[in-house]
Amino acid sequence: MPPKPRAMEGQGVGRTLRLLRNRLPRLRAGPSQNNTGEAATEPERTQEHSLSNFAGGQHFFEYLLVVSLKKKRSGEDYEPTITYQFPKRENLLRGQQEEEERLLKAIPLFCFPDGNEWAPLTDYPRETFSFVLTNVDGSRKIGYCRRLLILDEVEKRHQISMAVIYPFMQGLREAAFPAPGKTVTLKSFIPDSGTEFISLTRPLDSHLEHVDFSALLNCLQCEQIIQIFASAVLERKIIFLAEGLSTLSQCIHAAAALLYPFSWAHTYIPVVPESLLATVCCPTPFMVGVQMRFLQEVMDSPMEEVLLVNLCEGTFLLSVGDEKDILPPKLQDDILGSLGQGINELKTSEQINEHVSGPFVQFFVKTVGHYASYIKREASGQGHFQERSFCKAIASKTKRRFVKKFVKTQLFSLFIQEAEKSRNPPAGYFQKKILEYEEQKKQKKAKEKTVK
Repeated sequence: MPPKPRAMEGQGVGRTLRLLRNRLPRLRAGPSQNNTGEAATEPERTQEHSLSNFAGGQHFFEYLLVVSLKKKRSGEDYEPTITYQFPKRENLLRGQQEEEERLLKAIPLFCFPDGNEWAPLTDYPRETFSFVLTNVDGSRKIGYCRRLLILDEVEKRHQISMAVIYPFMQGLREAAFPAPGKTVTLKSFIPDSGTEFISLTRPLDSHLEHVDFSALLNCLQCEQIIQIFASAVLERKIIFLAEGLSTLSQCIHAAAALLYPFSWAHTYIPVVPESLLATVCCPTPFMVGVQMRFLQEVMDSPMEEVLLVNLCEGTFLLSVGDEKDILPPKLQDDILGSLGQGINELKTSEQINEHVSGPFVQFFVKTVGHYASYIKREASGQGHFQERSFCKAIASKTKRRFVKKFVKTQLFSLFIQEAEKSRNPPAGYFQKKILEYEEQKKQKKAKEKTVK
């Protein structure tokens, strides 16, 4: 007989949280080497994250925390509380202490976003989701959260494991962060197993890291995904509704990933806590996820030009009405055709991710892939984007009409600002696809000349 669940106190429900840096790609674990000959499992996937203002250098993560439900002094209900923190910050300046206090105060709220109506402990599923904290300067911190049910026997093991966690996490923080494509090896001692070595390799390009497009495909039709993409490209307001926290965070991350090589720079909350539901009334662009239990509150909120996506039913509850007409018709048909071709034959998540991402990357290659040729540089190397010439170079009227709108977005502006600073285009996945596309056009022209 398994031990009975204890009352919802202390560490009745714990969520181990890892705050990871923005723009820090997930590291893939290689096989471990230990004295028992066992292989290590791949670590949890994490999203890219920003550097801490008070960190001495670039680290793998900022915090590991356990957030538990504790009964309030009144004894009537519960509140989320941090019960374990690594590392404990000391010797911080006053401003740094204030920043840390704000951060640690916000985290429990996002770990338990589903209000104060807690169901019996046995009703909670084990699930994983993520959330985003946006700083005043626009930088983001991403929390990676796992819900655990801690039974008596499990809690005993949990207490023992704390002695193991500290030296491992300390070693991870002190390890040199690898350059793209490079590997770092970590040593860890596991009771009853011995010492093991875990190799973590940083990917060369992280555009599909922490992304699972299968969740989006399971909830929506390809036509709907394209309309969501079109709304995001023009930086509109998008709300996702779902029952599960995992579904919400997976689908919103997937929707944002469709924008590669551009990055969503506006309000971005994969799971909105109940106390922050007023976010859906913001006049500025946002992409947020809301639990289905708050549907009525959302519908009663004053909103304008919002795309409200019901992931449970695969429907749009609200829309602007022109979502099908935003993208150039020919390119929209190309995306739809590519998505539908051979999709049932895909087996692994990597295959699905490449299959779904590819057509959207190709869309940007065909519309704005010629951007580098229209950055005029000074002798110092500083570039200046020639927007008018860039748009005029597009022969197709429908493409040009779309691009003239797109270049006015913050998505494009931030991207082109980075390009102006760099003497050469970044050697990433997008640039690779641009070069492939240009080569295909050259070969096509050569064939046409030969035929003539």
